[in-house]
Amino acid sequence: YGNRGHNQPCIHNGTERCFITSQNHGFAVDPDTLPKDWDVLFTNANDHTNEGIVHNTKPLFSVQFHPEHMAGPTDLVGLFDVFIETVKDHKEGNTGKSVKQRLMDHLTFTGSPKAEGHVRSKKVLILGSGGLSIGQAGEFDYSGSQ
Repeated sequence: YGNRGHNQPCIHNGTERCFITSQNHGFAVDPDTLPKDWDVLFTNANDHTNEGIVHNTKPLFSVQFHPEHMAGPTDLVGLFDVFIETVKDHKEGNTGKSVKQRLMDHLTFTGSPKAEGHVRSKKVLILGSGGLSIGQAGEFDYSGSQ
């Protein structure tokens, strides 16, 4: 188990949205061993390993990836905002909304187009420089090579 590198796709359980993450871990939590009050929060789209858990009622959640993404995308930097808001509200006694619902609200994309208005493309044009040749610089994972 484990993922190391950038651009690891993770699916949020609930919205089914894919978020790009940066990871460096060598273990995974088996979802079948979670206690009854816990749910999977994220699943790696490549190897289907668990990438996060959330408690159904208590203000607890955790992720296996780096939500700050300082070296990569910033898709999930807002998880820190959810955490801070949850701590503040819990400290003030405002426990009406569960952290699971807060995460769902934060990660739900409200501007998605309606399915009936979607037009499927018939052709796609891909522009690029082609494959690498011997002697060209290329990036592999997060290490550059010449």
